Amino acid sequence: MARSTSLLIRSLLFNALFYANLAIHMVVALPAFLLPYRVLLAFIRSYARTSLWLLRVVCGIKVEWRGVEKIPSGACIIACKHQSAWETFALYAVLRDPAYILKRELMWIPLFGWYTWKAGLIPVNREAGLAALSRMTTRARQELARARQIVIFPEGTRRPPGAEPIYKPGIAYLYSKADVACVPLALNSGLFWPRRSLRRVPGTIVVEAIEPIAPGLDRKAFSARLENVLEEATARLVAEAGIRESGIRDQGSTHLDT
Repeated sequence: MARSTSLLIRSLLFNALFYANLAIHMVVALPAFLLPYRVLLAFIRSYARTSLWLLRVVCGIKVEWRGVEKIPSGACIIACKHQSAWETFALYAVLRDPAYILKRELMWIPLFGWYTWKAGLIPVNREAGLAALSRMTTRARQELARARQIVIFPEGTRRPPGAEPIYKPGIAYLYSKADVACVPLALNSGLFWPRRSLRRVPGTIVVEAIEPIAPGLDRKAFSARLENVLEEATARLVAEAGIRESGIRDQGSTHLDT
């Protein structure tokens, strides 16, 4: 009971500080609308890093980045597993210049949406079918021409750890038109920042970049390869976290027994 109460209090405190941090950064960054994009990028990166710091200090959630040296510093596609809201901001802490693909409704939010526009993020209308894919790809190619990294969630929405994967056609369509490498990015964030929950569970979020998939594959071959490597790596990270947390609990129990 005491542990559950502590978890709840720490989670609520973090959420309050997290959104306060977001609000403060958005207000302080207002002059960036009149300044070059790089100024806004510095504010976004500051927000991501301070949020990760709060997560570690308040909730006891650390982050381990693996294989990030495999991510090209220039134009590429990053196909990121999507388990929680965590990866929607955290990647700014390590990527040079990411451009997320996001649902267009987020760009309608006052102030927040204006920042997504200034940051050059790419909206997609999920209801528009092939026309939406075409517009999304055109915008993505413009950002790739600026040597940016396009971040896309292949399943389109958050999926809990262990859920049956449902990959959308957008990632294969973008890959076929972009002529750049695609880096699969596996993670286990949903174990510690569950979707549709205020709980923040102590532990270590692990993010792992997998060997890039070179351009040139046909869509079917690319889709099969992406899903295979991304799901295998994600399942491994989820299982590894379970073993790690079990070991920590066992150590704690041993110390109490002695």
